[in-house]
Amino acid sequence: MTIRPLLPLLLAACTSLHAAQLHIGATTIDITPDEPVALDGQRSIRISKKPVTHIFATVLALESREGDAALDQAIMVSCDLVAIRQGILAKVREKIGNRLPGFDLKKIFLNATHTHTAPVTTDGKYALPETGIMQPGEYAEWMTAQVADGIVTAWEKRRPGKVAWGQAQAVIAQNRRPYYADGTAVMYGKPDSPNFRGIESYEDHNLEVLYFWDAADKLVATVINVACPSQEVGGNSAIHADFWDPVRARLREKHGKELHVLAWTGAGGDVTSRLAYGRDADERMRKLRGGISRLDEMARRITHAWEEALEGAQHDIRDDVAFRHHVQDIDLPYRKVTILEKAAAMTESAKYKDDPKQKWNHGWNQRVVDRFEAQQAGTQPPYIMELHALRLGDIAICTNEFELYTDFGIQMKARSPAIQTFVIQLAGPGTYLPSERAMKHGGYGAVIQSSQIGPDGGQLLVERTVEALKSMWEKK
Repeated sequence: MTIRPLLPLLLAACTSLHAAQLHIGATTIDITPDEPVALDGQRSIRISKKPVTHIFATVLALESREGDAALDQAIMVSCDLVAIRQGILAKVREKIGNRLPGFDLKKIFLNATHTHTAPVTTDGKYALPETGIMQPGEYAEWMTAQVADGIVTAWEKRRPGKVAWGQAQAVIAQNRRPYYADGTAVMYGKPDSPNFRGIESYEDHNLEVLYFWDAADKLVATVINVACPSQEVGGNSAIHADFWDPVRARLREKHGKELHVLAWTGAGGDVTSRLAYGRDADERMRKLRGGISRLDEMARRITHAWEEALEGAQHDIRDDVAFRHHVQDIDLPYRKVTILEKAAAMTESAKYKDDPKQKWNHGWNQRVVDRFEAQQAGTQPPYIMELHALRLGDIAICTNEFELYTDFGIQMKARSPAIQTFVIQLAGPGTYLPSERAMKHGGYGAVIQSSQIGPDGGQLLVERTVEALKSMWEKK
């Protein structure tokens, strides 16, 4: 039986978008390669010979219906990858083809958890051995076929179900940009320096959760939105799902081994789960509490907050909700490359050009030179980003394709018309999108090599996102 709140929720009467029966389908697909692969997320080459954990793509299919009539639809896929690199989403849609009659393939989106121990999916990024490993393009073809099959499975499994949403707090995100007396910031810099003056920005510790039950009240899927990438083991040389692996294990141990867990990484381009300071005290306390690892500690915090949110959310479970999914392409302005930035990048590019081991660093700098030349010639194509905005009852969901700095995600949440807003970054190839504050401080993650879109583009992204969300709450 659906449990209704004692008091009407604030936004329930603010729109004529009416509630309808929600249909739900979910599945989890193993996307772990069975051959050695190169790992993405670092400047140097790393080859994973054997995975430490499996990595997964988790699919959630939603459809609202009135009788046999579909009102709106969405298919969301969370992937244990660094990013959804250019062409990956297109490959998935192409491989689905006409296997989902009546479904608009534009209403599929993928997001990455940003684990730095996942396979490379783009050829040419590193100088890799030609034999003995599965090449990035080969992995991308296999992985996207697995994901496409999983999407079809989840869609075909959809049945009437119920949903609830909740929020709690979990301290996962730690800003990773200390700044110094000279006005500069350094990602993963040392705060014990006498020139250290502070940590650059805010951290979002809210944990947003969705819970999905079938008609028999069995919990079948959950979404967990944490404003922090998963990078506890990011420098390792073996495939690993990072802290999402113990999170899934803990939840399935208590709530059923078939529970499907989607990990949505919120705006957190300037944060990580690793501490900037206080590491000795943290290590001591973990030893005193049985010697648990940082991975287990992060999982403990997330699952504890998940249970806390469920304690409240279970009093407002709904089987009929307003559901709307809006997709649009938005045009964002490129960050302008200055003459000085171009000159510095050209010098660095030349330094690395003839060293195969430095292919990543060469490309990182050469792309700045290429952007400057296209900018000067007027041949730079527009930067088009696919934006997904959804309303599900009283909550909002929005996507972007960047490593989006926390400031922008906070703006979206604060200005959203919804009671609760889920921001999903890396629903695309993703470069850093720094705040104005960060750009002034410089450093990796904020310099021109790190980003294609600057703070002005980030602000435009906020405005377009908020506009899309507000349109779903307007009276018609």
